[in-house]
Amino acid sequence: MSVNVAVSRAEICAVACAEAWREEGEILASPFGTIPAIGARLARATFSPDLLLSDGEALLVGGTWAVGEPAPGPVEGWAPFRNVFDLAWAGYRHIMMVPSQIDRYGNANLSAIGDFARPSRALLGMRGAPGNTVCHPVSYWVPRHLPRVFVPAVDVVCGVGYDRGVASVDLRRVVTNLAVLDFGGPGHAMRLVSAHPGVNVDEVVSATGFDLVIDDVGETRLPSADELRLIRDVIDPHRLRDREVPDG
Repeated sequence: MSVNVAVSRAEICAVACAEAWREEGEILASPFGTIPAIGARLARATFSPDLLLSDGEALLVGGTWAVGEPAPGPVEGWAPFRNVFDLAWAGYRHIMMVPSQIDRYGNANLSAIGDFARPSRALLGMRGAPGNTVCHPVSYWVPRHLPRVFVPAVDVVCGVGYDRGVASVDLRRVVTNLAVLDFGGPGHAMRLVSAHPGVNVDEVVSATGFDLVIDDVGETRLPSADELRLIRDVIDPHRLRDREVPDG
């Protein structure tokens, strides 16, 4: 099965990210990465009109604007950093983070590779991952689906997974350049939900460093004509999406 030549892999990924925020209501969407940013803006412009989006600083803004450009407004509210904590602790936020490692139960690492006392590579640090994963919905975006990202055990637990005994963990989906996954397997193990057009299940399995739950695997949906227009003409006219997920 080949990808429709009119639709790029990056556009398929953007729509898959948008689906993470489908009908979420009035909550703060916090996307990290170009493709998730496109997805959040696409979701609000189509099926999740009540989403709150930040200009990246302290304002909540309406409308739909291009990634990489200032938000023109209108301004809907003021959300300085301290207010983001209030929204997070109350559960009124759905973040999409970018893990350096993730395991089959959703434990995520974005702090360091190797022994934490003497890591081979220092990364971002814990950041807000522990609080995010115990307080509100979390999804993940992985631009390169590789065994070194999908690992049997993460080197450092930053984002909390389902095997840590925290009842409030709410991990929604993992979108990659190959597939969409969730935690609907036995004991909340990671499950393959859909492979992107042009990708087969064996490719996803070979790019994953642990056993996925594989049941009824679908095909990730293509963007509609209106979604393509929004992505190409309004949200990402400069094609920044292709830098994050190139075709081929």
